[in-house]
Amino acid sequence: MSIKKKISLFFTLLVLCILLANNTLHYIRSKNRLIDFNQKEITLVTEEIAYEVENSKNSALYMEDRMAQELRTASIAIQRSLPSKYQDISNEQLKELAKQLRVSHITLLAPSGDDIIGVRSSDSKEINMSTKEWGYWYTSFQELLANRPVTTKKGMALPNFWSGPIEVASSNPKHVDKWGYYYDGSTNYIINPYFRDKNVIDIEKQFGPTNVMNRFTKSLEGVLELTVFNPNNFGKQNQSVYLNGNRYVKMKDQPIWYGTYTYQNTNRDKTFIKNALKTGMSQSYISEINKKKVLKTFVPIKEEKSASYVIGVVYDYDLIETELHDELVKHLLLSLPFITLVLIVSIIFSTSITRPIKNLVEHVNYIAKGNFGELSTVRRRDELGGLIENINHLSHFLKTYLDDLKSSQEESEFHAYHDFLTGLPNRRYFKEELNKRLMESEQKSIKHVAVLFMDIDRFKDINDTLGHSKGDQLIQLVANRIKACLPPYNSFLTRQGGDEFVVLFSDFPPVEVEKLARKIILDVQQPCYIESDEIVVSISSGLSFYPEHSENLDTLITYADMAMYAAKRQGGNKVVTYHQLLNKEQTEKMQIEKRLRKAIQKETIEVYYQPKVDARHNTVTGVEALVRWHDEELGFVSPEVFIGIAEEAGLIHSLWGSVMNIACCQISKWNKMFNQELTLAMNFSPRQFQDSSLLVHEVKAVLSSYKLNPESFEMEITEGTLLINTQETIKALHELKEYGISISIDDFGTGYSSLSYLKNLPIDCLKIDRSFIMDMNEDDSNRKIIQAIISLSQSLNLNVIAEGVELEYQKDFLLENGCVHMQGYLFSRPLCAAGFESLFCSSDDQSID
Repeated sequence: MSIKKKISLFFTLLVLCILLANNTLHYIRSKNRLIDFNQKEITLVTEEIAYEVENSKNSALYMEDRMAQELRTASIAIQRSLPSKYQDISNEQLKELAKQLRVSHITLLAPSGDDIIGVRSSDSKEINMSTKEWGYWYTSFQELLANRPVTTKKGMALPNFWSGPIEVASSNPKHVDKWGYYYDGSTNYIINPYFRDKNVIDIEKQFGPTNVMNRFTKSLEGVLELTVFNPNNFGKQNQSVYLNGNRYVKMKDQPIWYGTYTYQNTNRDKTFIKNALKTGMSQSYISEINKKKVLKTFVPIKEEKSASYVIGVVYDYDLIETELHDELVKHLLLSLPFITLVLIVSIIFSTSITRPIKNLVEHVNYIAKGNFGELSTVRRRDELGGLIENINHLSHFLKTYLDDLKSSQEESEFHAYHDFLTGLPNRRYFKEELNKRLMESEQKSIKHVAVLFMDIDRFKDINDTLGHSKGDQLIQLVANRIKACLPPYNSFLTRQGGDEFVVLFSDFPPVEVEKLARKIILDVQQPCYIESDEIVVSISSGLSFYPEHSENLDTLITYADMAMYAAKRQGGNKVVTYHQLLNKEQTEKMQIEKRLRKAIQKETIEVYYQPKVDARHNTVTGVEALVRWHDEELGFVSPEVFIGIAEEAGLIHSLWGSVMNIACCQISKWNKMFNQELTLAMNFSPRQFQDSSLLVHEVKAVLSSYKLNPESFEMEITEGTLLINTQETIKALHELKEYGISISIDDFGTGYSSLSYLKNLPIDCLKIDRSFIMDMNEDDSNRKIIQAIISLSQSLNLNVIAEGVELEYQKDFLLENGCVHMQGYLFSRPLCAAGFESLFCSSDDQSID
């Protein structure tokens, strides 16, 4: 027999005995007792619902924290998989990465003015999404970007990471999301993976009280409806949030958290809910709703650490009245001898019910103290037996889950201190180890601690050419070669990220460290094979020593990094030890970068024009646009200095855009003024071809805006350009060629190009480098090189032009060998716009004497 039948039988017999003893005159008293029983039943129901609500909160918070940890793990994997700048990342990459990591979507957030917006995303609705009005979310983003711990009390904060609470998505109210945000300073964007809908809502389905409430309404006779009210918002009209053009109600602001609200009486219910919460006592009233007489009871649930709420129970009052009438009739029929029998039966039934409940409560309390895995014996086949089985399953599940969580935490801790690709200690581990060795140096009188900073030369070019998979294999191979060179004691190898490695030496003389660094360079540059490709790489290294150079941990790393870049500037494949002049060079470089950025913003960059001449008639056929910069503080800065800095600082595209617009505007004016179509040659940096499709679009747009004929525009590129992102670069050159633009190889003969490039690429012209022209008298081999280049261009039907022509004999030699187009000081220096106009107009027929 079920518990429900046992309880019904027990109270029916008890009420019958009371009615028989007290007769019909005690009808009102019986009525009050029956209502009291109803209230007790409601209390039992509300206690279990309250337990389920709190269990749902705790379980959901636990699962939410677990989801937050998984999002952080996913964030670290995303960081390892993506470049450090969001400009180098595509939305398609994020879509593919989201699939691999099994998250719903990935969004990258970055500062934009006084806002933080979505700059890349696998979800198109997140792109350009503003977060400025997101309250504590936006505050958390600012703290992450400032590398400060997130202080927001909501959500979950971990190192370099914050996960907001489960919310309705502001970018699309149809979704419920769980968000994570990661930023450690190594990128120019916040990494934001998140789970959507199914992952989040499944938590509510698994742990929420809805199933229990449905069971009560179906199984408890007379219970028509159960509702969990949000007392703060129930009955209020304006709870909608308007954000990013969407209207929605936050989950925590929903007026009803659980259950249904079919028997509506909003205004009166709102008053009773407030009184119940205020007094801390249940509130009830009887009314006719939906053509049914019902008893509505509101039970307040106050929690110390979470929001209070009110449970509403709608009971069929007709059942109470019917039962009272029936009980009255039974009172008249039953006799006093049954009272004794009812008492005996009630004691037996009470004992049979309360004893297993007591045992069950003790077992639940035992599990609540963290003793998971302990099972209780099941000897019943009623509802209590089923509940015991469910608790046993829950206990077993929690034990299994905690065991898995412990294993996952151990794995996460390993990856927090080690590089995923090579298994080497990472940057975080390195700093702790360096700090430890510096302390040991002070305590144990160790004379030297050295930091060796290494970077693979031209790794990005290799990675772009061979693909990221082979690039990763190359990183692993280089790591193994470095490791093989190190002594088994007093050395500590780490991967800092990308293609950077750092070795920490302690108690080695500087001479010995430098010797080991050179050995590493020699071993790394030995040819290696990755699948079918033979690769030869080199590394640039920088050294700093404690205490000679600094006693500060971060400064030692910075000095080693600075020395490494000095090695790169000297051609790479060498080791450089830090010295004070590097600080000066770095300071000057930063000053030039700062002033150049302002010059580009204020449009104070100048363009000079060097005439291109047909030497047969000394006729100007066009100009080469050359950038010039006179700064208020620095004076004249040579292009050889600031162009390299612009490339490193990411300013080259802005600088090119300024020069391109000035030159095209000027040529357009001159074409109208002189009634002659001059050609315009522009130099392009290899860095601009990193986004070839964007470059092609912008070149076309500028020429179109100034109505310049593409056939009068010449793109000058160096031979090194052809080594960057080869397939994309070749595609872009063909597209520009089809558009009508001429393509010239600048400084030909000084770079890395081969005949296959000249044969297969859309090249129109070869430009003989000035170094061959200047020394043609002193070095006969230069004459032969010039003749070979001219002959090569003729055989390939290419134009040829010589730069740096300063003397008559140079001009005569070039003409004799078939090179008729020249530029140089013999004809004219680079001129400002006014100077060129004077030169062009000063002689008849535009000839230059």
